[in-house]
Amino acid sequence: MVVYEEIISISLLTLLASIIGTLAGFGISTVMVPVLLIILPLPQTLLLVGIIHWFNDIWKILLFREGIRWKLFLAFGLPGIFTSFLGSSLSLRISHEILSRTLGVFLIVYVLFIVFNRTFKLSQRLSVAVSGGALTGFFAGIFGIGGEINAVVLSAFNLEKAVYITTAGAISFMIDSTRIATYVRGGIGLEPVILAGFLIFIPLSLIGVMIGKRGIEKIPQEKFRNFVAVFIFLFGLKLVLLP
Repeated sequence: MVVYEEIISISLLTLLASIIGTLAGFGISTVMVPVLLIILPLPQTLLLVGIIHWFNDIWKILLFREGIRWKLFLAFGLPGIFTSFLGSSLSLRISHEILSRTLGVFLIVYVLFIVFNRTFKLSQRLSVAVSGGALTGFFAGIFGIGGEINAVVLSAFNLEKAVYITTAGAISFMIDSTRIATYVRGGIGLEPVILAGFLIFIPLSLIGVMIGKRGIEKIPQEKFRNFVAVFIFLFGLKLVLLP
């Protein structure tokens, strides 16, 4: 049973994860899920983090709304909804360790690739965006994380900062809506004390995004892609060592 001291811990974790998630465009679930698994079962952890992530998506869309690219958003988001449903339906039936480590290796290899190929850039073709959205949705549903794949594709497009953050947030919003509904429909619920804790979690997630936005404004556009790559590498390393 969750006690009030743990609500304080979750609140601080929410603030930290929201800052990191805004700076990198992903990472909230990757930061929160391993920690929350110490005190909560996997199903409740995925639902709790999914809801916090959902609100964080909303704040990104609102605060970076000038950067939305509707065509890119729909190409990513629509296939992501379908594959998120598939992933979340499988999330409680399979072992995550091998797949998590495989994803981690992929992220590390990707970062090393772009380090030695600094001019690499994906074409913003519809097929590329659809494939990236489908992979993002699937991993979001099955692991509670999917932003890393999202970041790989969007960063490879070499988008402007506001476009990257807003598009990532809008895509995650669609995917998170699907997986949260799937978890709830599957009978997953949260304790009353955690539900009450959302009165703290939600405002803190907004504060985290606002702090992250200030940080992003200070990063030069030409260095932003490398900045995101550092986060991708660190999260990939984490998945390999601590799946």
